[in-house]
Amino acid sequence: MIVAFWCVLIAIFLPYLCTYVAKFGGGFGLRDNHDPRAFLETLEGFARRAHSAQLNSFEITPAFAAAVIIAYISEGADLVTINVLAVLFITSRLLYIICYLADWATLRSLVWFVSMGIVASFFFVSI
Repeated sequence: MIVAFWCVLIAIFLPYLCTYVAKFGGGFGLRDNHDPRAFLETLEGFARRAHSAQLNSFEITPAFAAAVIIAYISEGADLVTINVLAVLFITSRLLYIICYLADWATLRSLVWFVSMGIVASFFFVSI
């Protein structure tokens, strides 16, 4: 399996890392697992930012997965380029999560634009 496909798998699980941080990393701890979504909506500060990073990670993952698959099945992009872009995407998403947790809003937004640019790049290299 190509590196880019492994990166898709990593991207699928990245939101759950944020979920763990939101539920348990802020020192609050999930007290009642009957309605975890309601619990997550009550969080503040660090834990709330982790929850927001989780939501954003869930939002961008389908676009990334589709971009990787489209680039792979088109015959315009070479495998090395696809793999490099995929690793860059995962790196940017890890940096995005760090920025979100650290409350570096401006840098976080810049990294988000980079992530979206990488997703778009899969399409441009496929031409």
